[in-house]
This record gives sequence, C-alpha cells and structure tokens, in this order.
Amino acid sequence: MKALFRLYINSYKGLSPAAWLLALVMLINRAGSMVIPFLGIYMSSELGFSKTQIGLVLGCFGLGSVCGSWLGGWLTDKFGNFKVQTWSLILVIPLFLILPHFRTFEGLAMMIFILTLVADTFRPANSVSVARYAKPENITRAYSLNRMAVNLGFSIGPALGGFLAKFSYNWIFYGNAIAAACAAIVFIYFFRNRKARTEVNQHKTIAEEADKPVRNAYKDGLFIIFNVLCCLFSMAFFQLLSTLPLYYKEVHNLHSDQIGLLLGFSGLVIVLFEMVLVHVVEHRFSVRQIMLWGTTISGMSYLMLTGNFGMAWLYLAMFFLSTGEMLTLPFTATVAINRASRSNQGAYMGFNSLSFAAANIFSPFLGTFTAEHFGYNTLWTAAGLVLIFCGIGFYWIISKMKA
Repeated sequence: MKALFRLYINSYKGLSPAAWLLALVMLINRAGSMVIPFLGIYMSSELGFSKTQIGLVLGCFGLGSVCGSWLGGWLTDKFGNFKVQTWSLILVIPLFLILPHFRTFEGLAMMIFILTLVADTFRPANSVSVARYAKPENITRAYSLNRMAVNLGFSIGPALGGFLAKFSYNWIFYGNAIAAACAAIVFIYFFRNRKARTEVNQHKTIAEEADKPVRNAYKDGLFIIFNVLCCLFSMAFFQLLSTLPLYYKEVHNLHSDQIGLLLGFSGLVIVLFEMVLVHVVEHRFSVRQIMLWGTTISGMSYLMLTGNFGMAWLYLAMFFLSTGEMLTLPFTATVAINRASRSNQGAYMGFNSLSFAAANIFSPFLGTFTAEHFGYNTLWTAAGLVLIFCGIGFYWIISKMKA
C-alpha cells in the first residue's frame, strides 16, 4: 500500500504551478460540460427531432469544432494563447444563455455551429499553453494533468446535468454559462502577467529550435496521416458522447440521472488512474506501443456492448473504454507538440485538434444512421474494429515519424 501511495505521489512530482493552474481553469470550465452528453436526448425527448435530425445537428457541432480548431491555431500563432483563451471563455457565456430559445431544427443547428466555433478556438491555444509552461521531460504528464481536470469536470458535469434535466433542460445550458464565466475569471486573474517557461529560458529555446526543422503542419505528409488516424479514432471512440447515451436510454431504459452517473464514472476512473498509469508506462514502453494497446482496449470495450449482461457489464465496459482513452489521448498531443517548432506550435496543435473535431461532423450522423437502420450491435462492432485498425496504424506511422 505504501509503495502504491508513493507511486501515486511521484506521478505528480515535477509539474509546474502554472500546469496546476491551467488544470484548475479546465476543471472549472468542464464542470459545466452538461450540454453535449444530453444534447441528443434533449433533441429527442424535448424537441421531438428524428434520429437523422439529431445526427445532423450534432454534425454541425463537429463542423463548428473543425472551424474553431483551425481558427484557434491560427489566432494562437498570431496573437498568443492568452488572448485566444480569454476571449473564447468570455464569448461562449451569452451563447449558452440564448441557446435554449432556439428550438427549431435550423435554428438549433446554426447556434450549435456558432457555439462550438467560438468554444473550440480555446483548445489549440490551451494545448500550446500547456507545452509552454511544462518542462520538456514532463510534457506528457502535463497534458495528462490537464486531461485529468477535463475528466474530473466531465464526471461532475453529466451527473449534475442529469439532475438538472429532471427539472428543466434549460438549466443545463445556464450551468454551462456559469462554469465558463468562473473559468474566465480564474484564468485572467492567474495568467494575465505570468511568463511562460519558454520565455524565461528564451536563449536556450532559440538554440534548441535552431537544430529543429520548421515544417508546414498542413503539408507534413506523415503528420497528415497521423491526423487521419486520429480522426478515424475519434469517429469511433466518441460515440461515447452521441449514440452511447441514446443506447443507454433506448436499449437499457436508463433515466437521465443514471446515464449521467454512468458517463461521470468514466471521468472518475480517469481522474483516479490516468496520472499514475501514464507515469508507469511512459518510461517503460514506446509511444507507439502504448497507443497500440490503448486503441485496442478501447475497441474491445465497444465490442463488449454487443452482449447484454446488466448494469455491472455497462460499468465494466466503460472502465475499459476509459483505460483505452488514458493510454491514447495524452500521447496524441505529445506526438503533435514534439513534431512542431516553437514558431508554429499553434498550427500543429490546431491541426491535431481539427482532426478530432472533424470526426464530430460525420461521427454522430454515421452513428445514429447505423443504429437506426442496422441496430446498435452493428454500430458497436464497427466502432470496435475501427479502433483496433487505428491502433495498428498508430504503431506504424509513429515509427515513420521518428525515423
């Protein structure tokens, strides 16, 4: 027990105060992540949309995310990560507040696009700021800490959202607005005058960059293939946020609060184990080995859903899905930031964020279409096989990138 506790403590050592503060901002922001997990259910039960309409609206979420990721990367290289993060957090507040007033298919689709466009400019800027404040040897753990905060917020958000939805779905939108406002206040207070580690050690950074090739992120062939695999991974993995809640409701007849707890369990598992798991594996195995196992485990978790063995089985499948996530997503950011030079980190992180965002255009529609016309078992089988394929692809392309 003492050895396990010591390992847990060591996994957090060496992280800068700024990394902890960025994680705090992310925690507050993501604690309001109530809208997306319940958006499909909201459109189905509250607005009476068909599955096809739900898939198209969620596709607009993906399209806005793609545009926001590209725009955020460009703005970060041009104006800096602080300004981009600040304005993204501020501008989403009124958008969340007015969103419940758009109840037609066309109106809601337009608003979801605008909301995610603004919100996702935050992502590449935040990824760059994590790299700027982290020590080089701690970059993966710094990203893991940030993800831990995201998932702690995600464990709180859906659970709280499920509770609020029993009274009114409008409160889900208002909760997101309140969380964004709190995150903006904390971020501006702590980071308005804080210098990044790369600015404090500027001469050393310039010397290191002199030996590193400056590539164009959007013409880097190997990085493009890597991002295509990230996109395919996302299309399968993030059924978690679109069709999986619908599956829980329609097949297992779970109530909104039960769905919220089940989704929140994923965040809780990641909060408890990700930092330790990353600390254990990152120096014992190569990145490509870790990502191969991570994507394979994620694929197996979806294949588990083809069998119905009760509530405990759903929690076990979610545990494996969370484990696969912990072994995959922190390392995609590490691969991207290590591929970039300091002058174009925004472009590289924006392109990587874009690959995940692009999946959200097609993933919800393909997921809901497959579930409606071929059944959920077909959907989970397809998702599982795609994830295993991506694991093999990551193993191959990362070896090429290192070479």
